[in-house]
Amino acid sequence: MEPTQELIDELFRERVLRARRTPPEEKLLDGARLFDLACRIVADGIRDQYPDADERRVQEILAQRVALARRLEESQ
Repeated sequence: MEPTQELIDELFRERVLRARRTPPEEKLLDGARLFDLACRIVADGIRDQYPDADERRVQEILAQRVALARRLEESQ
């Protein structure tokens, strides 16, 4: 069963209203939490890609990837 456009619109409105009620300091913390989660996911992927890498090497590769992402964002 596919959701109706009305349901999709209502869910979107609820998300917008919830975001508007969220205090600014919580929004700031959410950004840091999301970045931390993304780094953990990428680190897990690096460990899968390089199973022999120790934790130091995993963190080095992660730092390289974050730096690359920042350079790509700046070039746009």
